[in-house]
Order: sequence, then structure tokens, then C-alpha cells
Amino acid sequence: MNRPALHRIGFALALTSLAACRTVGPDYAVPTDAAFQRTEANAAFIDTGNVQVAPGAELPPRWWELYQDATLNGLVEQALRDNVELKVADANLRRAAAVYEQALDAGGFEYEAEAGVSRAQLSAESFLLEHELPPINLADGKFAVSYQFDLFGKLKRASEAARADEQATAAAMDLARVSLVAQVAGSYVEICHANHELHVAEHSLQLQQRSRTVTERLIAAGRGTPPELARANAQVALLEAALPPLRAQRSAAAYSLAALLGQTPGQLPAGVIDCAHAPSLAQPLPVGDGRALLQRRPDIRQAERKLASATARIGVATAELYPDIRLGASVGAAGLLEDFGTPMTQQWSIGPLISWTLPSSGTHARIHAAEAGADAALAEFDHTVLQALRETQTALDRYAQDLRRLQSLSTAQEQAALAAEQNRRLYQGGRTPYLSSLDADRSLATSDATLAAAEAQVSRDQIHLFLVLGGGWQASTAAAGTPTAAK
Repeated sequence: MNRPALHRIGFALALTSLAACRTVGPDYAVPTDAAFQRTEANAAFIDTGNVQVAPGAELPPRWWELYQDATLNGLVEQALRDNVELKVADANLRRAAAVYEQALDAGGFEYEAEAGVSRAQLSAESFLLEHELPPINLADGKFAVSYQFDLFGKLKRASEAARADEQATAAAMDLARVSLVAQVAGSYVEICHANHELHVAEHSLQLQQRSRTVTERLIAAGRGTPPELARANAQVALLEAALPPLRAQRSAAAYSLAALLGQTPGQLPAGVIDCAHAPSLAQPLPVGDGRALLQRRPDIRQAERKLASATARIGVATAELYPDIRLGASVGAAGLLEDFGTPMTQQWSIGPLISWTLPSSGTHARIHAAEAGADAALAEFDHTVLQALRETQTALDRYAQDLRRLQSLSTAQEQAALAAEQNRRLYQGGRTPYLSSLDADRSLATSDATLAAAEAQVSRDQIHLFLVLGGGWQASTAAAGTPTAAK
């Protein structure tokens, strides 16, 4: 067979090999057996018997506005603008976006230009000369262009992984926003309830101080005894002792809120520290269903994007089994400065470059490591989904039980107030001993404090439920990568 025929056969074989090339590694889709795909995970939440929730209603994009509290809305907006942790998350997102742009720029055409001028003393002996050469002026310049073929999809998989990493970082920023809003609302509500509990405690203290005054007058009139006054003093001291912890609780919430707003302790908008009534919902709390929850929670989107990234990295590792192929060309000149650019100094080249590190056990080990990383990411994805469902169901049940408890405590407080008032009148009329009136006052003070604490707990339950539902940034799902079923 003649040489031209051999060349044609070799060229045909090369074309056939290139045509057979493909993107190696698995194409990503959420596995069909993932917890995210389960019918039970996408169903309605288990009925908690709570009339204060609306299972069929979806969360609005800005759930905190359901409280219809202008102060809370302003605090949230300030926190989203000035919070330091959000600035860190934003910087991380910008860095991930830059890494993705870098991955997109890999491969394809690359350009290189070099130029240099120097004065040099060459070695005479290197030219087998016996006399010293004179110094000379040298110049060189080159412009080169090359194109890297991504025949096996290594660069494509690397860009897929970088894109998924960027989307995971975006989901992490959404998660930071959700957590920040919940913390801001929680701290504000904590201040309001602490003030309310202080008011309740101070009112109970005032009632007991008046009762002590009555006891002192009765003793002065010969109708009371010193033990009764001692008991009254003890009750006043106990009620006074309840005030410092509540003040400390209010201060701690205020300092926390200031930090969330990016301020130093004590720097709060006017009126916040004096809030006496915590915002409350005027309608049942919307909770949606399991499917909406899984699509909405940022941590689930983050875990799913990490799984996508880990899957793409299997392709990156697998592509190491195959060669890298480049086509390059360069043109330039090199020689004496006075001759630079003349035909005798011109140089050029063109041709392919095949670089292939023959696969070793280390290459296969990297592939196995990438596969194990994808398995771990899938397990973490499943864990995040199951954790989200558990947290939400637990929060729903706790909210329902605390509402029932609040209703019972409200009834108890009403009865305690009635009993205290009746016993106080009977004691002042001399028809019952002081101990009966004191016990009734103690029961009322305890009921008032317990009811106020229960109201605060219900407010915390609401905010925690909004937190676990992941409301506020579901609109960014498309931007951060929506989990899709395997086909």
C-alpha cells in the first residue's frame, strides 16, 4: 500500500475516533430513589388539629408582613441591608460566581504574546571559539494561538460543577436571609414580651404592696398580727426578685437585635426598646404542604446543588483517563536587534499537541473518590430532606399544643383573678384570715406570669415555624437550581 493511501486511512481513523468521543461521567438528575422524590415527602403535613394554621395556603414572599407591624418591617429591611453576616455571604456568592466564570473560560482559544530586548555577552567556548565575543543586542517576539478540544467533556463537567457550586452558595445566602429575618423578628418579639412580662410582674408587685399596706393598717387597728405582715413582706420580696431577670432578658434581646442590624449595643431605632405589645397574626398561619416545603427550603436546594456538583466531578475525574488535544500556531522572530523582523529571523509553527498521562491506579482511585463523594452528597441530601420534614412537623405539633396550653392558662388566670379579688374583700371585711387572701394573691401572680410566658412562647413558636418552613426566598428557586426528577 502506498504512502498517500496510508495517510488517508490514518486520517479516516482519526475522524472516526473523534466522532466517537463523548462527555464522560454521569448526566445529573435527582435520583428516583432519593427522599426528595418520595410520595409521602410531598404530601400534606400530618393533621395537628390546629385551627390557627392553614395547610392549603402558601407562604407569601415576605411572611413577616403578615404581622402588619410597621416597626418589624423596618427592622427587617434594615437588617437585610446592614447585617454583617449577610455581607460575608454576599462576598462568598460573588467569589463562587467568579470561579464559575473562570471555569467557563477554560479551554477553547487561548492567546499568548511575548516580546523582549536584551544586551548579552555570549560564551565563546560554547561556540568552540578561542577569543572573547563582543556584547550584542538581541530581540525576540512571538504571538501564539491555541485551541483546546474538549473531546471527552472534562471542561464541560468542570463548568457544571462550578455552576452547581455557585448555585449552592446562592442557596446558602438565601438560608442566611431566612435565618436573619427569623432572628430579627424573634429578638423584637422577645423585647415586646419581656416588657409585657415586666408590666405583669410590676402590676402583681403593686397589688401585693397595697395588700401589705392594708395589713399594716389592720395591725395598727389591732385586727392584724405580725406574722401576717412578715408573710406580706416575703411575698413583696419574691415579686421584686422576679423583675431583674426580665430586665436582663429584655436587654439581651436588645443587644442581639442591634448586632443583627449591624449596630453596636444600644443603637436601636426609636420606640423599639419600649415595645409593650408583641405583633400577632390576624389570620391562620399558612403552611402549604410537603412538596412546597421541599421546593422552598434553601438548605434543601443547597444540598441538592452540592449533589449536582459532586456528580459532575465524577466526569472531571473520568476524563483524566483520556488525552488532552490542542491545536496551536505561532509566529514570531528572534535574533540580533538590528536584523529583527528580516526573513532570516522569522519563525513560525503550526500543529496539534496531544498530551496524555497514561492512566494509573491513582487515576482510578480519584474516580472512585469522586463517586464516593457523590454518594455522600446524596446521603446528605436525603438527610436534609428528612430533617426539614421532621422539623416542620415537630414545629406544627408544638405550636398546636402551646396554643391549647395558652387557652387553658387564660381560663386559669381569669379564675385566679376572680378568686384573688373576692378573698381580698373578705379579708378586708374581717371574714377570712389573711393567709387565704395571701394564697389567692400568690396564685394570681403565678397565673399572670405563667400566662405572659405562654403568650411569649406562642410568638416564638410562630416565628420558628416560619423559619422551618423556609419562607421568604422561594422566588429564587429557579436561580439557585430547582431539583428535577430523574428521567
